[in-house]
Amino acid sequence: MLRNTSSGYGRIAIAFHWTMAVLIVGMLAFGLYMTTLPPTAAETFQLYQLHKSVGFVVLTLAVFRLGWRLVNPSPKLPEGMHPLEKLAAHLGHAGLYALIFAMPITGWFMASASPWGIPTVLFNVQPVPHLPVPDALGTKEQAEAFFKILHKYGAFLLIALVVVHVAAAFKHHFIARDDTLKRMVSTAPAKGDS
Repeated sequence: MLRNTSSGYGRIAIAFHWTMAVLIVGMLAFGLYMTTLPPTAAETFQLYQLHKSVGFVVLTLAVFRLGWRLVNPSPKLPEGMHPLEKLAAHLGHAGLYALIFAMPITGWFMASASPWGIPTVLFNVQPVPHLPVPDALGTKEQAEAFFKILHKYGAFLLIALVVVHVAAAFKHHFIARDDTLKRMVSTAPAKGDS
């Protein structure tokens, strides 16, 4: 099944989930590694360009994934879940979506505000224009510092939410023994199938 059902995810949602999971975890690890490198080294420049390029891929996929979710709602949560668990699940997913958008956007603003004026070129092929940085943020250095803080702490918050998300999936699988994790690794049966 391509589309979700009330009891499981379809192939498109599953593909979005796992593709973005790999990209996001990779980007978080990559970002942490890049901050240890000398900023003026030639290889550092290339790694930052790659990081920005993959960030735009994540942003593009996030737009398509959100669009798919709006026209193809997620399956219902398990019946036996406590209302507080359901609320936590909804808030956790909302937080993940917000940060999936916020991370590439704050990175784009950070690059746009940089006083170095380094262009962003997607995979060394396609130039990306800088975003207009609000004057209210002060000088370019001040604006860059502001977006750098948002990007840095957004990354730490995203790491925390990913860890909680994975822990919740394992809790559903190994403790609650429901099909929450299973339905994200295999497609939903068609109506009438058993």
